[in-house]
Amino acid sequence: MSLTSAATLATLDRTGPRRITDLAAVEGVTQPAMTALVRVMEKSGLVERRGDASDKRVTLVCLTEAGASYVRTRHQTGVHAFERLIGELTGDEVEALMAALPALKHLAELESQDREGPKQ
Repeated sequence: MSLTSAATLATLDRTGPRRITDLAAVEGVTQPAMTALVRVMEKSGLVERRGDASDKRVTLVCLTEAGASYVRTRHQTGVHAFERLIGELTGDEVEALMAALPALKHLAELESQDREGPKQ
């Protein structure tokens, strides 16, 4: 799976259903590229398109259960990899990581806000 596909699935998991144009902007790709990507992920059963109840002209891209499961599995795999690697650090290195956690959390929040774009 491409990084853009994985990032798109993670965005949908984090933010809920989105328009293709919104996903394209968040992921930094063109609308036609996102349309093609959504089509491939739809054929793979990871996403589905649904109508928007508030605007019948709009189609939203939504995670399927298989897509949500993929995101959870990928996240858990990353967690396990970090747990294993952290286990190889010295006590001082672990303490340094612990001290850095507030700054790292803030960076993640800033990145998330940047990826989601301006609030509407």
